Parts: sequence; C-alpha cells; structure tokens
Amino acid sequence: CFVRAGDWSWKAIVWTALGLSVSVGLGLLCCIYVATLHENDLWFSNIKEVEREISFRTECGLYYSYFKQMLQAPSIQQVLGLSELIHDNLTESKRTINLLQRMNIYQEVFLSVLYRLLPIQPYLEPVYFYIYTVFSLQAVYVIALYFTAWLLSGSWVAGALAGVWYILNRVDTTRVEFTISLRENWSLPFLALQITAITCYLRPQLSALQQKVAVWLMYVMTFCFCLTWQFNQFILLVQALVIYTLDCAGFLTTTQVTTLYLTQVSGLLSVWLLQFCNSMLLGSLVLSFIVAALFIRHYQQRINIFKGPFLAASLLIISLIMCCFLFIISCLCLQKTLQLKSDEHIFKFIKSKFGLGLTRDFDASLYLCEEAFGLLPLDTLERLAGTLLLYPYALTLLLLGGAMAAAALQNMKRSSGSSPEEKRAAQEAFRPDVAYNLLHTFFYGLLAFSTMRMKYIWTGHMCVVAAYGVCGKEAWTLLLSTLQCNSKILVWLQLLVRYAVPLVMISCLYFKYWPALMAELSELREFYDPDTVELMTWISTKTPKHAVFAGSMQLLAGIKLCTGRVLTNHPHYEDKDLRERTQQVYQMYAQRSPEEVHAILRAVGADYVVLENSICYERRHRRGCRLRDLLDLANGHIMDGEGDNDTDLIPAAHPRFCEAIKSDAQAYTSLFTRTFQNKTFHVYRVKKKRMKSS
Repeated sequence: CFVRAGDWSWKAIVWTALGLSVSVGLGLLCCIYVATLHENDLWFSNIKEVEREISFRTECGLYYSYFKQMLQAPSIQQVLGLSELIHDNLTESKRTINLLQRMNIYQEVFLSVLYRLLPIQPYLEPVYFYIYTVFSLQAVYVIALYFTAWLLSGSWVAGALAGVWYILNRVDTTRVEFTISLRENWSLPFLALQITAITCYLRPQLSALQQKVAVWLMYVMTFCFCLTWQFNQFILLVQALVIYTLDCAGFLTTTQVTTLYLTQVSGLLSVWLLQFCNSMLLGSLVLSFIVAALFIRHYQQRINIFKGPFLAASLLIISLIMCCFLFIISCLCLQKTLQLKSDEHIFKFIKSKFGLGLTRDFDASLYLCEEAFGLLPLDTLERLAGTLLLYPYALTLLLLGGAMAAAALQNMKRSSGSSPEEKRAAQEAFRPDVAYNLLHTFFYGLLAFSTMRMKYIWTGHMCVVAAYGVCGKEAWTLLLSTLQCNSKILVWLQLLVRYAVPLVMISCLYFKYWPALMAELSELREFYDPDTVELMTWISTKTPKHAVFAGSMQLLAGIKLCTGRVLTNHPHYEDKDLRERTQQVYQMYAQRSPEEVHAILRAVGADYVVLENSICYERRHRRGCRLRDLLDLANGHIMDGEGDNDTDLIPAAHPRFCEAIKSDAQAYTSLFTRTFQNKTFHVYRVKKKRMKSS
C-alpha cells in the first residue's frame, strides 16, 4: 500500500525504509515517555507490592486481579482450562458467574499464559510484564496513526507529524500512564490498526492480493478491538453510520460496502462465540443497523429508479426512513426476544443526558454526575490549538469537507445505470479513503463533544487528519489553485510547501515543547496512601480468607486485588442484577435504619462492611451529585445541606447510617461491631443475628 509495484527503485526503497524507521522510533519514544511518567509519578520501582497493587485504581484493580489470579494457578494446564474464571464465586458473593462471558479479560488470560511460557520470570516481575505490554500497545497506536497519515498523504513526513502531535497532546490523546488496565487502553490501538487497514482497502488500484490482505487485517483488528472492550458495539455503530453515509453519497462500491459491513459482523460474532454467546453482543445496536442497511440496500438496487437528481433524492430519503424504521423494529424485537437488560443503564444515561428520561434514576445519575461523561470542556480546544493541531485540522475538515459535499452532489446527479468507467471516474473525483477518514473524524468528533470520555477516540485521529491536510496534495491544491500560475510551477510550489511546512512546524514544536517535556520527565513524585495500605494489610492478616466484604465499587476492586477476599459488588457495571445489588449495598450511605442496612448486607452475604469518610462526607461533587444525594433522591428523601429540594421529597425517618453508626448507639452496636478504623476507613463486622438486650 505504501509503494506501487512499478516504483520499487533504490530511491523508493531507501525512502520507504527511512519512513518505517521513523515510525518505529516515534512509537518507542511514546512508549518510553508514558512508562517514564508512570515510574516518576509513583516511584513504582521502589514501593512495596501492596502499594503497587493499590495504584491500580477502581476497575483497573479488578482487571489486574485476574492476571494475578491466573499466575497463582498451580499449573499452566489449570490456566488453560479456565475453570476458575468460568465458574467464579469470589467476585460476587452468593453467585457463580462466568467471567469470560461477562468481562473482556481474555487479554489478562493471554498475558498470564505468555508470562508462564517465556523464560523471563527471573528477570522481569509479573507487574512489569503487564504494564510494559500496555505501554507497548501505545507504540502500536502511534505507528498505526503514522501509517494512516502516510497512506492518505503519500508521504511519511505526514506520519511523523501525526506521531509528534499525538505525543505532545498526551493529556488529550491518552491517559494510559495512570489508568493502565482500562479496556480502552487495550482496544484503541487495535481500532487504529483497523482504520489503517480500511484506509488501505479503500485506496484505488489495489491488486486482488492486496485487497484480500487488507480484508483479513480488517477482520483480525476488528476482532481484537471487540474482544478487549465491552463498549465495542457503540464504537462500531458509529463506524457503521460512517460507512452508510459514504454509501448514500456514492463514494463506495457495492462490494466495498458489503465487505466492510460483513467484516464488522464477523468480528462481533467471533467475539460472541468466545464470550460464551454473550447476549449483549448478539442484541447489539450495530448488528441490527447492519442488517437493516444491507436489507434496504438490496431492495434499493432492485427498484432501480435512481435516475436524475430529484428521483435520486427522493429514493435516498425513502431509504433513510425505511432503514431507520427497520433498525428500530429489529432492535426492539431482539431486546424482547433475548430479554436484554445488561446495557439498559447506558440507554438510561443517554435519555437523561438529553432530557428524555427520569433524572432521579440512580444508575443514570451516577454517570451524569461524573465529569468524564459531560460535555467536552473548551480548554481541551485551547490545548489542542497551543500545539498547532487544531488550526490545520479545522482547515482540512472545512476545505476537504466542502469538496466532498460537492462530489457527493455530483454523484447523486448520475444515474444508477452508469458504466463502470463513469463510476470509476466518480470515485477518482474524490478518493474514498479520504472520504472515509474525513467522515470518521467528524462523527467521532460529535461523539467526543457530547461525552468527554470519548475524546480519546477522536483526538488521535485528529492528528492523522491534520497531518494529511498539511502534507497531502488535495488541501494544498485547493488553496494554491487561486494563484494564477503555470501548471508546472504550481506542481513545484505544491511539492515545496508539502515538505517545507511540516518540517517548519515540527521544528517550532521542538523548540517550544522540548524543554517542557524534559521538565515533566524530571519531576519526581512518590506513591503515598498509608491509610489504604493499612486497611489492606489488616484485611490480609486479620480476616478469614473467604470473608465477604461490602463497600464502594472502587474500594472493593482494590480489596479483590490486594487480599483476594470475596466481594458483594464491583465496578464492572454491565449486569442488571449487579447494578441493583450495588444500589442496595450503597444504602449504608443513605438515611436508613440500622435494621434495614443489616438486612441488606446479610442478604448479600456480607461479613464486613467498609465505610469511607471520603464518601460519607463527600465534597468533591456539587450538592445533588454526591453519592449520598443520589441515594436520597432515589429513596425519595430530602437531601442534606443548604439548597432547594423538590416538593415531593420527604424528610427521612432515620439519620444517615454512615454517620450514626459511629455514635456506638445500642441500635447499631447490637448489629455491627467495629473491628478496624483509621482516618479514612471504618470497618464493621456484620453480626449474623441481633443480640438480645439484658
């Protein structure tokens, strides 16, 4: 895809080899950069093992605990058997669940097997093998962006500029250095590779062998992406919408559209089989949409009335309406047939976000109150502008987006009975690989603006599109065409600016940001969380190995990793029963009676309950978004503190449990016994039955 068959001169070989070397160098630079930041921020190499494990915050600790669990298996045969993961009764008390079906943890299984097989145990600790693997995927991510920019522009200088932009905008392109185990850090590199394969597949004049290789690469990367992230269906849905838009605009052939859709379907269904027929994948929105799109497209071709702009526009509108109708019907039928409830909290969140649903729903409010699920802050654009990324990106999107819209209108004027030569000329008028990447960045940009957490999918591709705009022919042709120059002079001028401008930009970025980069790498910190270390040490040494702990989702993930104790709930929220159980366990932070809380905790099998002052007296969120406020609203109780309350809320009959239990009143001591406390945590043993008073 990088060099055509007839261009294999010595000059082309050397130039290509240099480009490949630069891509590997930038990838390694990014890998070393994030690994150094992680080490400097925690002093990871010098802290104790329990502190290292505590540094895997929230759900990161839960995922890493399974890697640790697989390493502790007596033999590799037991690891490959996966029986402990398929029949797990430690993650959720009183329940046996299939972790491989519920969670995307095949990467932890694969790494544990690889670590056991490779002769590296004497030289590399398991935790380093794990984190270095994730950091290495960042190198793969940068190389994938590099290749995509190279394919679009025809110059590896564009790839170098994209890689430099990705590294300099680290705050907005990745958060891997402090959220190592998050599923997105595993999956986004594979998504970037899939986009590279799609870009290669949509390039004109590919040989049959190159097309087959590109299709297989698309399938493998789609499969790896879906296998490593539970939100894969929503990302692929946006991608399917991009493909559908390109199809309607006439930029793709029937074969290309069908191949792209079937690649998505094949990747999803392969993961569905590996995840023991996970119903959430089979009932995913993207599968319903692809079925609707292919069905409508098939009958649209058979109607064959695509003659003239008016009839073309009419047929397009009718097709859109029919596709939406069929998509909705298909979704509703699948949801009802499969009785899907695993991802209903996401739809509640979307409804509440746009004011279409109940705002007091606990699950929806839990997401809405987090900054990561809010709108994209404007300071993000300021940072992107500071690294000279935003301006060429916006200009490229504006110029080439306009040219693409004009090409789409021209395609609509052509009849469906055009000859193959006319269709080929229509595609050459605006390259389909460029059209795909422009729509990709536009659609994911909309997603990022609506939900800040999704910006990490958008900003990486921003670097590709901006680099293509600076180094590609199309944007400069549109800009320089206003100059009334000789065609030969125009070609030389275009060639000059395509290489001079990116080199000048890279030089400016180097002199502006290199000192700040070195200062950041020289800044040393140290992990310090003595209260959590004390809690984990106490649990490991003073409680039974099969004791069941109740508490916040974030803390329990750490308890699972550091102590191996049984949990009542955890941060992997894609299960309806678990969400209901979590809301019940969280009643310990609500205004409930000790008898009610005790009954709830005994019902889920809890032996100990851990109360956190940071939640009980929370000040991080505004009033109405604190966890205790969400519980009060869900229970119909008036929130504490100054401020207005809805008229239908009533005062609670009992004080807040997490505060009142510290008074050691008889009503509480008869049900709970304090066993541990420090400045942050209070641990109580849940008595099996109430002691009779004398």
